[in-house]
This record gives sequence, structure tokens and C-alpha cells, in this order.
Amino acid sequence: MIFPPRDLVGYGPTPPKVSWPNNARVAVSFVLNFEEGSEYSIADGDNRNEAVYEVIDKLEGIPDPCIQSHFDYGTRVGWWRIMDLLERHGVACTVSSCGRAVERYPELAQDAIKRGHEVSAHGWRWESHARMSVEEERASIQKTIDAIKLATGVRPVGWHTRSATTIHTRKLLIEEGGFLYDSDDYSDDLPRLVQHNSKPHIILPYAFDTNDMQFQHTHRFVRAKDFSGYVNDAFDWLWEEGETHPKMMSVGLHLRMLARPARMWALLHMIEHMKEKGQVWFARRDQIAKHWLQNYTE
Repeated sequence: MIFPPRDLVGYGPTPPKVSWPNNARVAVSFVLNFEEGSEYSIADGDNRNEAVYEVIDKLEGIPDPCIQSHFDYGTRVGWWRIMDLLERHGVACTVSSCGRAVERYPELAQDAIKRGHEVSAHGWRWESHARMSVEEERASIQKTIDAIKLATGVRPVGWHTRSATTIHTRKLLIEEGGFLYDSDDYSDDLPRLVQHNSKPHIILPYAFDTNDMQFQHTHRFVRAKDFSGYVNDAFDWLWEEGETHPKMMSVGLHLRMLARPARMWALLHMIEHMKEKGQVWFARRDQIAKHWLQNYTE
């Protein structure tokens, strides 16, 4: 198995100076993960239950209505609470969606498009691709594309794999999937343009630190102000750097995590802080990718 060489250099001390619209210093990408209904569940006919959540009590061999109902909160309540807040403040986001989740509840993907958000692809199931064969991964990618396009009438142009990819993932996304960008990267604060068999492709970095997943297991974030304070600190630093070299920032959100009442304040306080600071571009990931493709020069 041959892996591509690591790039430990990146842009180095001279990052590209690509101007964002309206001279924004920071392009902020809110990514709302829509995974509910695609997680593994014995009650849904799978051979195991999902075990990644805030309460660690893995139940094997029999259905787990406890964890299932925690996931259900995301679609029953969380979606509407988050979407209404984003709409009140005129903030667009990317809804990173598992194909099976969209297939089971297409109305949410349709609602996202209606509100002006992007629906991108997050795999067929909420699972790592690390051990998939080429054939399995190809099928997973295509099923995800088909589910989103059938539900919304819009073909997804962005992709993000849960956890690890394979050595074939990006090649499949570009050569067969026709994706404009993927977010399977955590190594930078700026996009980068790559060429694969003369096909341009944008890599948009994602982040796990500015992410509500830190409410689970580690409990690095306990109260809403922990999350918003951390994100706003990151934004402020990038905003200072953005005076000379504009930067990008990703904020990861999950329906079943962020949307609990005590945590929703975090999203509100982030948006308010960023707006007060000014020179910010709240953008969908497809918008960032297209802008970079059109304006980046080496």
C-alpha cells in the first residue's frame, strides 16, 4: 500500500494573499453535520450500535433505544432551532450530510436548500472509510451523491469523510465523483489547489478544535461560553493575521450536540462577536472553493 508523501511545508512563511469578497479578513465556514439516521443501530438491522456519544455505555447484541433517542433529538428539535437562528442572522452554512440520513429524512435537506445553504456529502453511513475496498468506497460515494441529488435536485460538489480516508478516496472523488472540493484535511488555515490528471480540485481544511464535538467525552467544553470563547479567540487571532493575509476558519456543529438549549448560546455569541468585529465573510464551503479556484495564483 503506497501512501502519498506528506507535505510538512505547506505555504510556509509566505501564504498566498487571496482577497475574500468585500475585503473580509476571515472567511468563516459553519459546517452543520447531518448524520442522524445514518449511525449504526441494531434496531435498524445493523450488527452493532453506535457507541460514540457523550454518555459512554456501549450496549452490545441488543437494540439501544437510549443512544438512538439521543440521535433523534437532532432531527426532531435540533435542526429547526439551529436553522432558525442562522436565518435570523443571515448566516449561510454547509450542511455536511450522510446519504442515508438524507434518504430517511429528505425534507431536512430540502429545507437547507430552500434557506440558501449548501448540502455537501459526508459519506453514505456515519463511518470511517479506512478499511473499505475500492469497490466499497466507490459505491458509498455514488450512493451518497444519488441520495442528495434525488432529495434536493442539486448534485453535491463537496465531500468530507468521517475520520480516516483510504489512499483511493481523493482519486475517486475527483476522477469519478466529480467533486469540486473535499474537506479531508486538517493541516492548514487556508484552502489549497491540487491537480489530479489535469483536473483542478480544492482542499478545504476542516477543524476538530473549533468544533462542538469537544462537548463529548473530553468535556473540554462544558458551558456554552467555553465553546464560543474558544472559537472567538481563534477568530480574533485569524482576524489579526487577516489584515495582511486573509484566512479561513471552520466551525463544526452537530444537530444533536450544539442544539441542546444550554449550548445554543454559543452559536449566537459567535455570530454576534464576529459581526461586531467586522470584515468577516460567512460563506458556504462551495462558495469558498469556487472563489479560491477563480482567484488563486501561484
